[in-house]
Amino acid sequence: MKKNILNIAVPLNFNSYRIDKFLQSKITELSRTRLQSLIRNGHIKLNNKIINNPSKKVKEKDEIKIDFPSPKKTLIQPNKIALDILYDDNDVIIINKASGVVVHPGAGNHKNTIVNGLLYKYKNKLSSIGGKLRPGIVHRIDKDTSGVIVVAKNDDAHKNLSLQFTKHTIKRTYETLIWGSLKPQSGTI
Repeated sequence: MKKNILNIAVPLNFNSYRIDKFLQSKITELSRTRLQSLIRNGHIKLNNKIINNPSKKVKEKDEIKIDFPSPKKTLIQPNKIALDILYDDNDVIIINKASGVVVHPGAGNHKNTIVNGLLYKYKNKLSSIGGKLRPGIVHRIDKDTSGVIVVAKNDDAHKNLSLQFTKHTIKRTYETLIWGSLKPQSGTI
C-alpha cells in the first residue's frame, strides 16, 4: 500500500510561524484542528525528527514531512431521517437544523444524525474533505442549538466555504430566546 506523504520547505516569509499555522496556510483543505491532531499523533516530522508540539516555531528552509495515516474504516450507515432542506444545488445544501439533532456521528449517537440522513439522500455526492465521519460537513452547531448549517457537495465548494468561515467573510446572525427573568450574578452590575 502506497503511503500518502507530503514534503514542504519553509520559505523566508514564514520564519518564526507556529508549525500548525504555517501548515494551515499551505494545506487549506485541512482544518488547523486536524493538522494539530496529525502533529500530536506523530505524523509530522520537522527536519526529519517527529514533533508533537503544534506551537513549535519553524525557520526558513526547515523541511516538513507529513505522513498521512490511512483512513480508518467507518461503519456510518445511511439512515432515512427527515432533513429540513432550505436550499439545494450542485455545490451546497442548506439545512435548517432543529434543536436536539446531532450533526455528525459521535459518542452515543451513530444512527440519527444529519450525516446519516445526508448519506441516505445523497449517497456519494458529498465533499470528502471532512473524511468518512463528516462527509460534506463544513461546520456544525451544537446538538441543543437550532439553526442553519451549510453542507458541501464537492471538495471545491468545501474548500471555498471553509476559507470563508476562516476569514469570517460569511455573515452569521445569532438570536437568543430567554424565558423567565434574568438576575445579575452577585458582584456584577
